[in-house]
Amino acid sequence: MSLSVLLSAAEPGEEPTAPTLQDAQESATDAASWVEENWSTWLAIGLRVLLILVIAAVLRVAIRRAITKLIDRMNRTAQAVDGTALGGLLVNVERRRQRSQAIGSVLRSVASFLIMGTAGLMILATFEINLAPLLASAGVAGVAIGFGARNLVTDFLSGVFMILEDQYGVGDTVDAGVASGEVIEVGLRVTKLRGDNGEIWYVRNGEVKRIGNLSQGWSTAGVDVTVRSDEDLDRVRRLLLEVGEQLSKDEPWNERLWGPVEVLGLDSVQLDSMVVRVSAKTMPGKALTVERELRWRIKRAFDAADIPIVGGIPAQAEAEPDVDPSAGMAPPSAYSSTSSPQSERAAPIAPASPTK
Repeated sequence: MSLSVLLSAAEPGEEPTAPTLQDAQESATDAASWVEENWSTWLAIGLRVLLILVIAAVLRVAIRRAITKLIDRMNRTAQAVDGTALGGLLVNVERRRQRSQAIGSVLRSVASFLIMGTAGLMILATFEINLAPLLASAGVAGVAIGFGARNLVTDFLSGVFMILEDQYGVGDTVDAGVASGEVIEVGLRVTKLRGDNGEIWYVRNGEVKRIGNLSQGWSTAGVDVTVRSDEDLDRVRRLLLEVGEQLSKDEPWNERLWGPVEVLGLDSVQLDSMVVRVSAKTMPGKALTVERELRWRIKRAFDAADIPIVGGIPAQAEAEPDVDPSAGMAPPSAYSSTSSPQSERAAPIAPASPTK
């Protein structure tokens, strides 16, 4: 529709006229000319956007597959080592599988975020949108969020490094300083621990300053045996070695013991007793169980050999009968009563009153 037709239709007092064929032809000509002038630009923009999306999708799929193959190779390496002498000192296959899956999930998420974020910025730049204000606003917002949620960022980064460095995993018994127990879940922000009494501790990863893993490698079971100072040390040593040898042959202790039971020697010597130290290398997390079984068997073996185990709290002496508290007191003196003859004789003579 031409401008003259619109002006004539807008004049007051006149009835609007229907568009003619010439007006329709002029409108079609204007639309065709506009499309002819801009179709190449829009086609180039569309092809550029399509190319960016295709490249981003292909790159994302390729990187995710590369990460998956890397994780599978880590799992195959763990399976090859498992069951050998070296595998016993390392973490088990399930533990490595969980760790590798967590690492792969983090890497895939980071790769997808970077690739798709870069593709989105390139598409906005294709439409000739000025990205400087957007990037500046994002930078300011990132700084504000970083200051406001610095604890959250600290927890997240600490969780990422804990997983990458394999500090602990599900099933491990750890001492995190603020809490201790068995790990039941490892997250990027919070780690869940099951305490000795069944309680669940939620420990933020950023609060963990030091970690003690009691389930990696191997553990040490130590038992102190206190006997009298006049006992035959060679006999005591022989009995302890026999108990340790028998323990290493019985089920299931032969799997929990990773080394022979050793008698380290005298830990301390006193006037009436001496302490013999017994130690053994055990499966991770089984030291306390092995110690209890060792004490049980050592006590039975010593009872059979008529060797008493001494120590502990000494027996309390029998209580003496109550003594009359007044038995040690001297009898009362006759001078303590003012009416007694002794007190009257000892009293000073009162001066005589003057006569008139």
